[in-house]
Amino acid sequence: MTATVTETVTPVRPLTTHDAEALVAAVRRAADEQGVRVAVSVLDAGGHPLAFRRDDRAVLIAGETSTRKAFTALQLDAPTADVVDAVQPGGPFHTLPTALDRPLLFIAGGVPLHRDGRLVGAIGVGGGAPEQDHRLAVSAIEDVLGG
Repeated sequence: MTATVTETVTPVRPLTTHDAEALVAAVRRAADEQGVRVAVSVLDAGGHPLAFRRDDRAVLIAGETSTRKAFTALQLDAPTADVVDAVQPGGPFHTLPTALDRPLLFIAGGVPLHRDGRLVGAIGVGGGAPEQDHRLAVSAIEDVLGG
């Protein structure tokens, strides 16, 4: 007689377009209050864009950096602020920025998004100082998804 192991799978609600748009709106409100012009990108768990917005007065490159920051946070399941030192010369991941076909960006401002402990997407903010971009992203996550 063999025992049967039953595995319980709890579905996790995916990140929705509504969630993504709410995250973008939260970043924009906070950025406006601080007088910062930014771009915001929100990706789903597969790395596909759900929402994007660049302030008319944000530097043009902010759009690209916000998307790359989000993609990097998603791929590593870590805030980009936490991995900056790891890719510096002599760091354990020094060659990682050039190892993939799709460029990663190791500047603070990208943060993975989790729901019930599972990775459901990522947000990237670009246009302000890196620490400022990170704070805007984290603040939006707390406001919209509860942390």
